[in-house]
Amino acid sequence: MSLTDQVRAAAREIAESPRYVRIDAERLAALDPDAPPELDAEHHYLEGSAEEVAHFLLALHQDLAGSDGGPGERGRLLELVGLADAAGTKVAAMSKGMQQRLGIAQALVGSPRLLMLDEPTSALDPVGRRVVRDLLRDLRDRGIAVVLSSHLLSEVELVCDRVAILVGGQIVARGTPAELARPRGVEVDTAEGMREFPDAGREDVPRIVADLVASGEQVYGVRLLASTLEDAYLEAVGAA
Repeated sequence: MSLTDQVRAAAREIAESPRYVRIDAERLAALDPDAPPELDAEHHYLEGSAEEVAHFLLALHQDLAGSDGGPGERGRLLELVGLADAAGTKVAAMSKGMQQRLGIAQALVGSPRLLMLDEPTSALDPVGRRVVRDLLRDLRDRGIAVVLSSHLLSEVELVCDRVAILVGGQIVARGTPAELARPRGVEVDTAEGMREFPDAGREDVPRIVADLVASGEQVYGVRLLASTLEDAYLEAVGAA
C-alpha cells in the first residue's frame, strides 16, 4: 500500500469514528474572519473556487501548524505553486494536476523544515511538472529538506541530490544519481556510422578521436554513455 493509500485509509477511519470532530462555520470564522460563511464542514469544498478553498483548507492548516501567516501566506502559497491565476476557478473544474499542486500548497503552510511528498508529479502535464520541479529546487535553496517518494525516476534524476532505492521496506542502494549511474563506454559518431567503445571512459576520448582521425575517419561527435537511474533501480531490484 502506497503512502497516499495509507493516508486515505486513515482519513476514512477518522471520518467514521464517533470521536471525529467536525469543523463548523463558527470555528472556521474564528480561524479566518474573511472565509465565506457557506464553507462549513458540510460544504463540498470541490464546488468552491481555489480562493475559497484556500480560505477554508489553508486557514485550517495554518491553525494546525501554528502559523500566523494569515491571508498573505495563503496568497503566496497559491502563487508559489502556480495557481495564482486560477484563484477563481472551481476546484472541481481543475485538472487533477492543479488539485495536486493545491495540496502541495497545504503541505507548505507554516514553512516546514521537512516536507514529505508522495508522487508529487504523477498527475501533472509537462508544464505542471516543471512548476513542481522548480518549486522543489526553490525549497532546497531555502534550506527545506524534501523527502520525495516516486516511481518517476526521470523526475527523481532532475531534482534529487541523493537517492535511496527500497525493496520490501529495506534500502538496497543509495547515493547521488551520478553515483548510482554506471559508465557504459564511449560512443563516437563517424562518417561510417556510430562506433562504440564499451570499456572506454572520459579520459580515453582524446586518444580514441586521435586514432580515428589518424586512420582516416571523419568524426562528428562523441558521447559518454552511462546507465540511467532506471537501470540502477532495475539492477538493484533484480539483485534483491
